[in-house]
Amino acid sequence: MTATTTSPAAETAADRTPAEEPRAGRLRTAVRRPAVRKLALLAVVAAVLVPLAHAQWGSGSWPHALTVDVSEPLGKTSDWIIDNRDSHPIFLYFFGQISNAVIVCVRAVYLALLALGWTGVTAATALVAWRVAGVRVAVTTLVSLAVCGLLGMWVPTMQTLALMAVAVTVSVVIGVLLGLAGGLSERMFRTLRPVLDTMQVLPAFAYLLPVVLIFGIGVPGAVLATVIYAAPPMARLTALGLRNADAGVLEAVASLGATFRQRLLSARLPLARKELLLGVNQTIMMALSMAVIASMIGGGGLGDRVYQALSTVDVGKALAAGLPIVLLAVVLDRTTAAAGERLGADPDEGGHRLLRGWPAWAGVAVITAVLALAGRFSGSLTWPDGWVFAIEDPVNQAKEWMVDHLYSGVPVVGGTADWASHYVTLILDPLRQGLQGLPWYGVLLIVAALAWAIGTWATALTATAAMAAIGVLGVWEPSMDTLCQVLAAVAVTLVLGFAIGIAAARSTRLERLLRPVLDVCQTMPQFVYLIPVVALFGVGRAPAAAAAIVYALPAVIRITTQGLRSVDPAAMESSRSLGATRGQQLRQVQLPLARPALLLAVNQGVVLVLAVVIIGGLVGSGALGYDVVFGLAQGDLATGLVAGAAIVCLGLMLDRVTQPTKRRDKKGA
Repeated sequence: MTATTTSPAAETAADRTPAEEPRAGRLRTAVRRPAVRKLALLAVVAAVLVPLAHAQWGSGSWPHALTVDVSEPLGKTSDWIIDNRDSHPIFLYFFGQISNAVIVCVRAVYLALLALGWTGVTAATALVAWRVAGVRVAVTTLVSLAVCGLLGMWVPTMQTLALMAVAVTVSVVIGVLLGLAGGLSERMFRTLRPVLDTMQVLPAFAYLLPVVLIFGIGVPGAVLATVIYAAPPMARLTALGLRNADAGVLEAVASLGATFRQRLLSARLPLARKELLLGVNQTIMMALSMAVIASMIGGGGLGDRVYQALSTVDVGKALAAGLPIVLLAVVLDRTTAAAGERLGADPDEGGHRLLRGWPAWAGVAVITAVLALAGRFSGSLTWPDGWVFAIEDPVNQAKEWMVDHLYSGVPVVGGTADWASHYVTLILDPLRQGLQGLPWYGVLLIVAALAWAIGTWATALTATAAMAAIGVLGVWEPSMDTLCQVLAAVAVTLVLGFAIGIAAARSTRLERLLRPVLDVCQTMPQFVYLIPVVALFGVGRAPAAAAAIVYALPAVIRITTQGLRSVDPAAMESSRSLGATRGQQLRQVQLPLARPALLLAVNQGVVLVLAVVIIGGLVGSGALGYDVVFGLAQGDLATGLVAGAAIVCLGLMLDRVTQPTKRRDKKGA
């Protein structure tokens, strides 16, 4: 007989139970994952570096030896700008020319609006809305302008409309150009991401001081501050639309011999029309939301009325000036969105003809001229004083009633004071203690691990360098405080935003009902609802979080809804034909295919919450927001810019931690 020999590997395999076989296979599969290998390598590096860092710097806070004092060079820069603003060529022939061009454009628009009078402006806007959007939008436009007049805000509304017309136009042009560059080039997209993050995350209060130093108090600085804040959404959504264009359509167009320019104009841009329209919408909303902040440096208009009312703690007057800002946003949003849809419609269905029929447009011009002349001959270019209705007293009484009945003592649910207390003690305080209790090198390792797990080594390096820069600037402790406030507010924003966005994507009626509410929440200046929020929640970190959530939530809902609705109908039909339920379609088809839009929603939630973190400094939340406000109030360029730079670094870190890189998406890891 021949003896049978068994190898050790075979004996080991034979000794395994059936339950151990799949377990071993899962272990081998897990070890092969790039993310697991990255974390294992990072753990080895941490095991070597952490003891060394602890031995060198035993304290958990950022060591003073690793900080850099930038107050002196920033002070010298401020002094140089003040000394040379009226004589240096860069101010005379560059910044000065930009300032003059902005003043001329805004003044030309404002004089044109005044020349038309209230009758001409109302007629022109309503008729244009009717031509490009239909009767319903025309009626909305007519009612909105009438409300602006009834509230006694006609002249400030025209001032704001002139300022915003110039700012939005510049923002859209810059955003489209940047979006084209980022959408057509992967390298340019990676280069632009930190630039867009900085433009959108840097609090307006942080760059108001250098803007004022360069341009002075007035309209040019207000327009520039608005453009810096409003252009990034247009750039991001333009790039998203171009990058997500249907590859099959692009390949078909290329196979027909189309040039690069023809492919761009006939395929890429039309396929990205929805994202472009959403970008215009977001640009308008964000530009108008800057009206109050722009008024602080001479923007004038409705924002100035809101700011003056809030300085006297008069919610009624603030709301009377804030409502026209919302109404302007609604009118511009509805009209531009409908115009884009008509431009993309089939000419046989009346799409292009509605916009190109010159006899109808001539009729619009004639009717506008006739009504404008009638108003001029009647001796009233502005809204008649006898047609003004005051809402200040009823609004203030309603605010007092809410405070008296909702602040405390509400049965079962408790009052808003209880909610604020629980939010601070159960969420913010433990989170802040945890972040500030971690050693600085532990925080850097956690950031590196999260960023490297979902991206590349460059992603991890960028995120870690951003966090390290905060320590180098000497604001580690207040930054950890701000980070805990941002994380808590972003978590609430994403939970609510995704839930509402999914519901709106599955119900057209709900989306229509939510649309004006989202317009109000996103366009109403934060300063308007800040006083009732403080009255309901008290002074501290809770009202700051409430303001940030209310401001960031609309963008998350809109982008989530748009992403889910843009899923390929063929994929949805295929899943239905296979018997998938609505829940299965959502989990297995819509959410995976809408992943780029959902990631963009996360990004926008982060940057918008960070953009409003400055509000926390005005209502007692402290941390970086207070430093920015203090720097602006005292004219301290170093304090304000350092705190603003720290907020940008936080935004850059959160962006890299939450946004997987394209390389990782291709690997499918």
